[in-house]
Amino acid sequence: MESQCLGLAEALGVTTIVKRVTLRMPWRQLSPYLRIGLSHAYSEGSDALAPPWPDILIATGRHSVPASLYVRRESRRAGKPTLTVQIQNPVIAPSHFDLVVTPLHDRLSGPNVISTIGALHRVTPERLAADAAAFAPQVANLPRPYIGVLIGGPNAAFRFGPEEMRAFAGALRDLAKAENVSLLVTPSRRTGDENVAILRSELSDVPAFVWDGSGANPYYGILGLADHLIVTCDSVNMISEACATGRPVRIYDLPGGSRKFADFKRILRERNLTRDFSDRLEVFAPSRIDEMSTVVEAIRELA
Repeated sequence: MESQCLGLAEALGVTTIVKRVTLRMPWRQLSPYLRIGLSHAYSEGSDALAPPWPDILIATGRHSVPASLYVRRESRRAGKPTLTVQIQNPVIAPSHFDLVVTPLHDRLSGPNVISTIGALHRVTPERLAADAAAFAPQVANLPRPYIGVLIGGPNAAFRFGPEEMRAFAGALRDLAKAENVSLLVTPSRRTGDENVAILRSELSDVPAFVWDGSGANPYYGILGLADHLIVTCDSVNMISEACATGRPVRIYDLPGGSRKFADFKRILRERNLTRDFSDRLEVFAPSRIDEMSTVVEAIRELA
């Protein structure tokens, strides 16, 4: 979620100060509806929210809403209003912010709402090229074509335990053998040690790089090097970042789901941006998503 804020800040070219806040009771349970006493809403260890107030505040997630409201109110009182940009559906009325940026599948509308296909991100052609060049020597021994594999983990909507990982890893192994490709795999923090161990075991007899969590994360390097991308369905962020590369993207389904994820996948398929995972690499030419420029232009018009 933080990467969405950083991606927008980088696209704006502004100097960035990252603030992380954790809500205390009762704001944690009642956010964003409890909007009184906001100066006391944050638990010990949260970054301070104090003057000088920023020109722009970019926040994301339900628990960031009290901080956005507090900074907006206090900066106005100080006579130097902060432009507040809230990413993702804030649940309360968009009119509480200067601009709200939220995916189409959130089904939110308003005069100050920009609806995007997916999530904002930090993927740019320049970052992909630089990270691909840095990462390439680590996989120079693996034959092309490269299949980048982005793996998430269990969440409130999807089940992704050892059984699911064995099925997924087996499908990847079969694909690698059938298509004579190499796999470039990056698990996430949500994947879990047991699942990563299963993954390594199942892919031991095919050309594969599986990031072991040490050193710099090769995530953007894999996005930049891959000829095709496979992404597990549990993360709107990862799918959005994969689609931003312009490479063919295939989504691997997991047990579970929600209306939000179903809407997101439907929108991507309708716009020829993704395909469902299969045992063959179907060739298709997707468009590269670049919605950041629309958001940047809207902010500059407001600033």
